[in-house]
Amino acid sequence: MLLLCLCVFHRAMLSEWFWWDRLWLPRPVTWADLQDSEGRVYARVSHLYIILPVAVLLLGLRAFYERYTHKLNVIEKTSLHQHSFTSCFLLNSLGWSERQVERWFRRRRNQDRPGVLKKFKEASWRFAFYLCSSFGGVLALHDKPWFYDLREMWAGFPKQSLLDSQYWYYIIEMSFYGSLLFSVAADVKRKDFKEQLVHHWATLTLLSFSWCANYIRIGTLVMLVHDTSDVLLESAKMFNYAGWETTCNSIFVVFALVFMVTRLIIFPFWLIHCTWVYPLEQFEPFFGYYFFNVMLVVLLLLHVFWASLILRMVKKFIFGKLKGDERSDEEEDEEGSEEDYTHTYSNGSGNGLSNGH
Repeated sequence: MLLLCLCVFHRAMLSEWFWWDRLWLPRPVTWADLQDSEGRVYARVSHLYIILPVAVLLLGLRAFYERYTHKLNVIEKTSLHQHSFTSCFLLNSLGWSERQVERWFRRRRNQDRPGVLKKFKEASWRFAFYLCSSFGGVLALHDKPWFYDLREMWAGFPKQSLLDSQYWYYIIEMSFYGSLLFSVAADVKRKDFKEQLVHHWATLTLLSFSWCANYIRIGTLVMLVHDTSDVLLESAKMFNYAGWETTCNSIFVVFALVFMVTRLIIFPFWLIHCTWVYPLEQFEPFFGYYFFNVMLVVLLLLHVFWASLILRMVKKFIFGKLKGDERSDEEEDEEGSEEDYTHTYSNGSGNGLSNGH
């Protein structure tokens, strides 16, 4: 009984420390100041409980979508060789060199790797979501003053009433990234797999914190800036997997330009500047202020990482050396034989298309 009381006491103390006003809110605002009243509604942690069931719903919708989506002219590619593993015992009798044996094993192993159709389904699902999310974001923000004047972002902060459009924008966006974490084991793994996990967790952490600390206005702008380029990214992948190379290349060029503008110009020099500078005109910095900006910088560093991949792909694209997705786990380096077998290992990988969200 005493142990139970101690556990409850420590839990209460931990909760009280975690929700300490000075961690989340600027002086002299307290949680008592953010109680619903006079028609004003504030964000609550309890509002986020719906994220889990919505994420599961999105997984079900994705399964339905991927099953019945139109395949365009996507063709599942197969490896050049369909030998069984027992053929390996005949290699010596055929007089093959050690180099040829290594190539044979590599091709045989590639048969178990994800094909074009699976990649096309993943890309088309994300394209559909990002397209709807972008339109939804524009509809939710186009008539808001802070969409045009970033100083309005902090007018009355943190006593800013929650709007229905903000609520649903947040819930659907966070549920989507939650569903990506649930499905990450089944999705096609890329070279930037770890970076993708960091990105998803950083995004969910950032959105959750911004929700609880009422950084919702800036949060909606951050989501819109990210979703815009992702629409082009996923559409380029779709056309690549469908075999529409010219269309894919054209969209990829547009995507690269939009990515650089939104992620490396607008995001740091408009949005991060807005969160670093303007708040200090109204209140002293506090833990939440530093934490939120640090998380934004983490996202920016990921953008720089993906931008380096994109620039490398653009360089190869310009000089005609781009043969597959820089992130694909299906491409294996073969010194001295890359020209002969790249088409086998690429197995439908996108023309340098990296998931920059």
